[in-house]
Amino acid sequence: MQRWPVVLFLAWVCFLFFAGIGLFMSGFLLTRIELASSSSCSDPLVPPLWERQSLPPGSCWAPQRFSKAVLVIIDALHFEFARFDPAKASPLPYENKLGVLHQLATSQPRHARLYRFRADPPTATMQRIKGLTTGSLPTFIDVGSNFASYAIQEDNLLAQLVQNGRRVVFMGDDTWEGLFPKKFFRSYFFPSFNVKDLHTVDDGILQHLYPTVDSGEWDVLIAHFLGVDHCGHRHGPDHPEMAKKLTQMNEMLRSLVDHLGNDTLLLVAGDHGMTETGDHGGDSEKEVNAALFVYSRTPLFGSGPPEEPETIPQVNLVPTVALLLGVPIPYSNIGEVMAELFAGDSDAVSAALQQLSVYHINAKQVDRFLQSYSLVAQDLPAEQLQHLQELFSSAVEEHTQLLTQVQGTTVPPELKPRLGSLIGRFQRYLREARAVCTQSWARFHPLRMVGGCILIASSCLLCYMASELATSSRSLCHSCLLYPLFLGSLGAGLLWLVHVFTQEGLDLLLVSSWAAAASQLGFFWHWWGQHLKRARLTGSQPPLASGGLRQRLQAWLGLAFPMGILVFRCGAMFSDSFVVAEARVAPFLLASLVMLLVGKLHWDGHLTVPEGPKQQLLGVSSYRREIWYLLCLVAMLLVCVRLSSFFHQCREEIPQCRPSVFLSPLASLRNTRAKNLFYLLCVALLAGLVYAVQSWLRHYGNLNSSDPLVLFVRWGFPLVVLCIACYWAVASSADDSLGKLQELVQVAVVVFPRAVYGLASMGLLLLLCNPMTVFAKDTRESAGSIVTPYLGVPGSEVDFLHVIPQIYKRMQESQKSRLERGSCRATVAAYGLGSVYSAALVIALTLLGFLLMLLHSERLSFAFLLLFMEAFVLLHIHTCARGLAGDAELFSVPWYAVISWLLAASQFFYSTGHQPIFPAIHWNAAFVGFHLDHSTNLLPAVLVGANTFASHILFAGSWLPAAPAVALCV
Repeated sequence: MQRWPVVLFLAWVCFLFFAGIGLFMSGFLLTRIELASSSSCSDPLVPPLWERQSLPPGSCWAPQRFSKAVLVIIDALHFEFARFDPAKASPLPYENKLGVLHQLATSQPRHARLYRFRADPPTATMQRIKGLTTGSLPTFIDVGSNFASYAIQEDNLLAQLVQNGRRVVFMGDDTWEGLFPKKFFRSYFFPSFNVKDLHTVDDGILQHLYPTVDSGEWDVLIAHFLGVDHCGHRHGPDHPEMAKKLTQMNEMLRSLVDHLGNDTLLLVAGDHGMTETGDHGGDSEKEVNAALFVYSRTPLFGSGPPEEPETIPQVNLVPTVALLLGVPIPYSNIGEVMAELFAGDSDAVSAALQQLSVYHINAKQVDRFLQSYSLVAQDLPAEQLQHLQELFSSAVEEHTQLLTQVQGTTVPPELKPRLGSLIGRFQRYLREARAVCTQSWARFHPLRMVGGCILIASSCLLCYMASELATSSRSLCHSCLLYPLFLGSLGAGLLWLVHVFTQEGLDLLLVSSWAAAASQLGFFWHWWGQHLKRARLTGSQPPLASGGLRQRLQAWLGLAFPMGILVFRCGAMFSDSFVVAEARVAPFLLASLVMLLVGKLHWDGHLTVPEGPKQQLLGVSSYRREIWYLLCLVAMLLVCVRLSSFFHQCREEIPQCRPSVFLSPLASLRNTRAKNLFYLLCVALLAGLVYAVQSWLRHYGNLNSSDPLVLFVRWGFPLVVLCIACYWAVASSADDSLGKLQELVQVAVVVFPRAVYGLASMGLLLLLCNPMTVFAKDTRESAGSIVTPYLGVPGSEVDFLHVIPQIYKRMQESQKSRLERGSCRATVAAYGLGSVYSAALVIALTLLGFLLMLLHSERLSFAFLLLFMEAFVLLHIHTCARGLAGDAELFSVPWYAVISWLLAASQFFYSTGHQPIFPAIHWNAAFVGFHLDHSTNLLPAVLVGANTFASHILFAGSWLPAAPAVALCV
């Protein structure tokens, strides 16, 4: 097969898949339009009550209640962490640790209050910061930029504070640096991405917090603590380390309250919650249920707290803080002001008038935003906008009429019942407006989603036809590529002309999708023409005999079984219940496919020997001996499939699910004996894997030479295992267990993984330079060079079988002179001929397995053991099945083997503790071997991606040469 047609074809297929995925994502991951408008003090939003009065200096829209504010963000502060229950005699590690909040709320009920602070998904830190400062709703696609934070261009609370001359001081999570560049009067940023680091950010804040508060050189102080969040990621909430971090936060808040002045507002908030495994990012109840605590030395509330804490959305914090500090509400805010914070010491009537005024301002601001947004986007339904406009206009009109009958703060008795009713109407408007925005920005584009799915499905069909075409002709014809490329370019050009004449904006993604679809049509048209041409040429042949027809039916049935399972799995992806239960369905489909394979062999008569007279008389058939070997392999496969289910992660849609205990690292175990036992088992597993690989290579004669690669397998593999074992030992130790050796441990957790990276890279480089582990030895004289490397690109069976015949030819030539002299004594010993391909494959996969196990928690090495065993069993099942079926095509891989390999990769995606949800991503992998924060996102993306798709990497890397390798080996 020629090189360039293959390269062009692969590039074309990649373009087709990228175009299909991009088209689907453009319809699925919608974003809202961010308006560039900004609020200002000159905007005509001041209500009539305050228009009569002159606002105090430094106030915009509403009188300033506080001159200073301290916002303490405790990352991942779940509501249960902040709630205090004195009745619990044996609280969990995360319970009853923030006692200072309970003490302030009970001793000063009009000064302090605890709320349920409900976050909007996605519950990633960057999106929550965006919601806490803009008062708007980040859409789902925004989570993709959680670790590549871009400056917020939309109007936000910090921009309003700076614009109105307030000094904002920040300390903590350096995510704020990328979101708000040059917005801080003074800042102390600390690296935040290393989830294994529990103390750097918190200790850095504590070092500057109290001196900064006492200095008074600030108006708004923001402190973003990360220790609780990192402790959850590393250990989970139910761990002694979590109790230590929450106790540290409790002491910090107790000291901070003592340093506050009477004109300072204290807000303690969690940006999101935490699951039972310490993760977040989704929309489960535990992830969106955060806490908010409000405190001031001056009275804040007109009455005591309710029996059960009130639930408020996080976007409500923005308009509340803005009006309390006397700055305009950000332009795109859709939150509702917390009106109870504006009551103070006033009587009930005066408090109601104050609340009506802040609601009036809030409603005007939201109405202005909706009107502006509807002019630039068509996301919001016109009917609902009209309804909201009517509701807003009637409430504002009634408020204006009511104020004309009020003299100062004196309300006639007949008007008092209208105050509560009018407050309810403003609340209804604000809540319905927020609901409309939430529903509109969560809508999808079905047409683009369907188009993307069709484009991807047709690309898969194209790959199948191309594989059949390449198998029949041994090459890809140039016309198969020229027609699609020509038609694709023509389709893109026509679409461009349409956009030019209609004067619409040119959508590059849409043009690419049309080009991809047109190129596919060209390929299918050309393929159909070639098919008809071949049919005409063979039309004079006689019809198939009954035996040929039976063979054709058997071939189609053999293809229908695996392809049917594949189509069923792909079609079921459109079902919500299947997506949720895929972790259980994928192993079932794999086991079913293997059982169908055995059944088909039985139906075709490949499992029985021809019947003799005695068997015919008794009416029984005798099975071949190979069937028992095949059945044992199938039984081993079913056992591996069953055991792999113990390493599962949970989705938020299944609240009764409990995640596997094997997902948590050894450092999270409190029982020292259990920790040591698991550690020894994990190290023994690694040592056993090395021993098995070396024994296998030694058995087939691949460890007899002194080549660098062979020496690396002998000594490098044990050294890699030693480095992994040492890393697991230091990583599983408690932070304070080694005392003065802690600095040495911090160095070790970096050195050992990097040593593994270096050794594995060296081994793969040696394998790439010289993949041959075949060794031939002449007992009489030096045989010289044995193998001449093949420098071409493997493209056919002749190319693949280049090496072994060449070795035999050299051996024959070396013995020719001795055979002519009549010497019958063998003088050449050849080792590793039968495993010439599989040895290199086993070495590469072992090195990849070591790297991927290093990126997972220690106890998931058991899952990798099952992965290797299942891959080994599957390969032998397919080899045995082909041997029983008498299939002589060594390099023609059947479809049932490809699909079973795909299902196994999907199965172990779930069986290594992963799920296709954000909370299940193993962010710890980004810092295996890297103690400090990364300078770029490329390396963390590679490490986290390798961790997430470990099973696909191993199965995909081993599939291409797997069937011939095992066949040669067996």
